[in-house]
Parts: sequence; C-alpha cells; structure tokens
Amino acid sequence: MSDSVGLPPHRHAALVAPAVDRVCIAAMQAGRDGGGAELSQRYGGPTATGFLVELRTRLAIPGGTVDGAGFAAVTRYRDPIACRRIVDRHVAYGMVHRAPDGALTATERGLAFLTELYQVHAEVTEELWAGHEDRVLRLTEIAGRLLAAASAPELAAGSAGAGHSGAGDGDGPGSGSAFAALAPPHEPDGTPAGVLLLNRLGTLRYHRADAHAAAWEAAGHTPPSITELPDGAQRRAIELETDRRAAGPYATLTAAERLELLADLAALPG
Repeated sequence: MSDSVGLPPHRHAALVAPAVDRVCIAAMQAGRDGGGAELSQRYGGPTATGFLVELRTRLAIPGGTVDGAGFAAVTRYRDPIACRRIVDRHVAYGMVHRAPDGALTATERGLAFLTELYQVHAEVTEELWAGHEDRVLRLTEIAGRLLAAASAPELAAGSAGAGHSGAGDGDGPGSGSAFAALAPPHEPDGTPAGVLLLNRLGTLRYHRADAHAAAWEAAGHTPPSITELPDGAQRRAIELETDRRAAGPYATLTAAERLELLADLAALPG
C-alpha cells in the first residue's frame, strides 16, 4: 500500500493523537482508581507526588534529572509561579531534590514512590487490557520504534529537519523540549508490557506537544494567546502545521503499519 492511496504521515499524525490520548488517559485514570490515589496519600498526597507522576519516565531512573528547561516545556501552559510552589512542597515532603539551576531529581523516598507506582500501573493495565495481550505487544513494539525515530535529531518536533520551514523553529522563549526531558522512558528489566505501552505512548504525546508549541511559536503566539485563540482559520493552520511537524516518526512506518496502529489503539478498552 503506497502513501498516495493510503494514510500519509501528516494525516496519520492528526488521527493518531486523539487515539493515543484516549488510551493514556484511560490507563492513568485506572491507575488512580486502582490504587494510585491510595499510594499517593501514603506519601503525602498530590501535594507531595503530583509532578513525580507526571515526570515518572525520567525521575524513576536513579539519578535521572529533568532540567529547568525541560520542566518549563512540560508545564508550558501553566503558571510558572504556581508550578514552583508545587515543587517547593515536593521538596519539603522529601520527594524531590531541586538543584540551584532548577533541575529536579527524585530522592530515595521519591524513587520508592515511583517504584510502587510502576507496580500499580502494571496491575491496572493487566486488568484493563486483559484479553488484548497480543495487541498490547504489537503496540508496545511499534511505540518503541516510534520513540526511537522521534529521538533522532532530524525528526525533533521543532527542528527544521522534520519536514517544515525553519522560520521560527526552536528559537522562541518556550521552545524547550518536553519530549527530550522525558524520553526515553525508564524501562527496568522485567517491566510488564502494559507499563511499557503506557509510558511509551505517554512519552510520545510530548513529541506532539513540542510540535504544537513550535507551530504556535512560529505563528507568533505565546502560551496564553494560543490557549485563548478561538476556533477559526488561524487555529486550523496551526493544527495543520502541528501535524506536519509531528509526522516524522510516522513516516518510518509503512502505510499498512499506520492503519494497524490506529486499529489496535481503537480496539484497546478504556
């Protein structure tokens, strides 16, 4: 099947994004309902654990660090002062160490929480996706390939090599890479397929987030202005540019693989 009659990468990028969102949101909600909320309370509640969950794919690595630029990219649509105060509380609870330059690393207590969180996610994804083991394995394999492709410098979501104009690429004040901050996800030996899939897809979401940020920066927007931009021609143009910037990894798949990816994601419960 050729891309001319199949599903071209930029169109696939538009279709796969909500499918990935649905699967990740459902699994994370299952995690909260299936023991994650109770686990969080044992360590001090969301005040102590919130960003550890969000940054788990990097902070679960012993010594793994999210630098200041990466943290700013992950939280680019949120009030930076409010985010700093949340991190202050994480530090006060002994869950996170913050270096003078703003880099974040999990403490021993934070690592213990994340180890237990991985266990919760293993249990809930096994239950949520029971009967879909072959599909989960296929998706895990293809998500790994997509992560590897997305990590190539020429396919970075904000780079000129991703198949778009270099005007404004990566030069704006909010152009740090959330994907680079959190990829590749921490995958210790023996990590169950459900956890691998959840974290690989969750990390891929940040590749598109970076593509979207690069697109609106190139159009002259800031986080507040793009958040307030109404539906219309300009927003549609930014979304199309986002699709083009996010398409690079999907171009490494055949058209048949892109269709199978969409079908498998659609078939997963949640």
